[in-house]
Amino acid sequence: MRFYRNILNYIEPQLNTREIIVITGMRRVGKTTLLQMIYDKIESKNKAFLDMDNILEQRVFEEIDFNNIWANLKAYGITNKEKAYIFLDEIQAKPEIVKAIKYLYDHYNVKFILTGSSSFYLKNYFPESLSGRKVLFELYPLNFEEFILFKGVGKETHKSFKDKNENKNYILFQKFKKLYQEYLNFGGFPQVVLAEEESQKKIYLKDIFTSYFEMDVRRMAGFRQVNAFRDLLLLLMRRVGSKLEISKLASEIGISRETVYSYLSFLEGTYFIFLLSPFSRNVDREVSGTKKVYFCDNGIINLFGKVSDGSILENAVFHNIRKYGVKGHDYSPLK
Repeated sequence: MRFYRNILNYIEPQLNTREIIVITGMRRVGKTTLLQMIYDKIESKNKAFLDMDNILEQRVFEEIDFNNIWANLKAYGITNKEKAYIFLDEIQAKPEIVKAIKYLYDHYNVKFILTGSSSFYLKNYFPESLSGRKVLFELYPLNFEEFILFKGVGKETHKSFKDKNENKNYILFQKFKKLYQEYLNFGGFPQVVLAEEESQKKIYLKDIFTSYFEMDVRRMAGFRQVNAFRDLLLLLMRRVGSKLEISKLASEIGISRETVYSYLSFLEGTYFIFLLSPFSRNVDREVSGTKKVYFCDNGIINLFGKVSDGSILENAVFHNIRKYGVKGHDYSPLK
């Protein structure tokens, strides 16, 4: 069963535009399922869904002359005689195909909808930029509004905090209190939310973390001091909602400040952490101010970190109000 994600409200209008749609976010947040939902919404039969983790489907784009790709796509029922819709899942597995995507976009009537694991890969692993040709959406673990839909519970939504305040209801509060406690404890990864038993939720969370560490950190990042990276990650978990002291972190782990900054940049680029600058009307102060750290998901924090209830609550609140601080909802375009 597929559940509606709020981000669809913002992706659907872009299906009628020329630009390439790129959906990015960390592993296991539901990008593939979302891509399949969008695929089903396209009424045209001239469409294809390809998984770039599949070596055979990678070969579709392995042509010296990119015009020949259309011959390979015939096997998937695709023609260039009318507008084509091509869905590519996990393009970071085959970054060199971005050249082919750019060429086909520039020379044919084709709409690409892509998923990729993170903005880090988009910026660092693609041989050519799609700048000016793409609209990027960022998908995160479920916020609480989505969480209760996955739990099969309906809830009236409000457009503003004022509206919510005017419609406060004690009975509804008690109804959702238990669900919110589960959300605080285990977070919003879809697979974890849908698991019935707590023991199974913990198994999935451990697997998500292991997958991130093995696939993103060890295989793709190329860090020489993997143990130092791991130690920094554990230290950050105990500092959720706190201001970061870079010099102190570097001293505790035994690495340079520059290395700490590079690790933090990677963690941000792969959506594992978020760094929040202090609010100031002075731009210089806001940029240079000490930042607070928040994590992608409460379940990950609770599984590996010893964190106070207050910090756990603050992390959850951050994710549920973050959407009000960016243009749109649950995404922000990369320029």
